Parts: sequence; structure tokens; C-alpha cells
Amino acid sequence: MFGCLVAGRLVQTDAQQVAGDKFVFNLPDYENVNHVVVFMLGTVPFPAGMGGAVYFSFPDPVGGQVWQLLGFITNDKPSAIFKISQLKPGEGGEHPFGVMTVPRLASVAQVGVSIEPLEQLVQQTPVSGATVCAVDSFMQFTQKMLDSLYNFSSSFAVSQSQMTPNPSEMFIPASSILKWYENFQRRMAQNPNFWKT
Repeated sequence: MFGCLVAGRLVQTDAQQVAGDKFVFNLPDYENVNHVVVFMLGTVPFPAGMGGAVYFSFPDPVGGQVWQLLGFITNDKPSAIFKISQLKPGEGGEHPFGVMTVPRLASVAQVGVSIEPLEQLVQQTPVSGATVCAVDSFMQFTQKMLDSLYNFSSSFAVSQSQMTPNPSEMFIPASSILKWYENFQRRMAQNPNFWKT
């Protein structure tokens, strides 16, 4: 139902369901993470009139979890980028994870998603410093993703004379990936939401 991307390096789609309407992701090495992206997988939509409040919790060796509201996702807004690098442990307010014992490791932070009514979600105030401008962050994320794809695929580049015949393997010319990369960048610059149409 949900996924969590940590700083462009770790994608998790195995949220642990801790209650009928609550899910958590564990974030090891959270000290080196600036942003997390929480997204719907597209397999199961939220029920009508519902969305997902996104919370963050630092590990607390003393006990008692403090959750901080980051924002929310909905069927109409199926992903969001949150900045967690400026959050501080111990700051937080009311949250739906308070009455539950959520299994955790002492050195692992957690991202929680709580399914709640939309009218309740829009009235909540996220912790300051967590929200990131959606278009700017989306543009940055997309640029990093494009760079990563191009660099990754280019690392496998070989000249035609270096290729060894393999009838079961398909090869894509590097020029076609570069052309896609340039077209995608151009379209993003013209309209960051072009992919929605």
C-alpha cells in the first residue's frame, strides 16, 4: 500500500502494520538522512474520504516514543517529500501512535503512516521545518533520479567491438537513454507536472 524512499538510496515497500489503520517503516542510519519520500504504491487506494498522516519518531533509549507530524498523502496527492534533517528529538504533539507499543530498535528511527479522515488531515499542523516545497523538491528529486539512471546505465557502456554475442540479452544504445534524459529534463523545465496528464 505504501512505500518509503530514504535519501535516494533505500526504497522500502514492506511497511509493518501495527494496527488496522497504522503502518511503520524503520529507518536505520537516520542520522545521515536529509529527506524521506513517502508514496502510495498504486495497488490499494485509500478508502473514500481518507488519507494518510505521516509521522516521524526518533529512537528514544529512555523509552516513550515521541512522534512528529510531517504532513500527509492522499489519493490525489499520492507522494510527499519531507525534510527530517532539521527535526529534533523530543519535539512533538498529539499523535495516533501514543497508545500503542510499536516494536522498534534502539538505534532506528521510524516513519509512521496513520489512515485518518481527510477533514482531520487538512486541519493538522506539521512540525516546523519538515515540509519541503513540493515543486522544488520534486524537481530536485527528479533531477537526481535522472542523473542516477544515466550514470548507472552509462557505467555498463561498451563499444560495439567489445560486445560479446548473447542472444538472450537485449542492448539499448546509450544515445537513446541520453535522448530520453534530455527530453525528460526539457519537459520538466517547461511544466513540472507534465507527467500527470
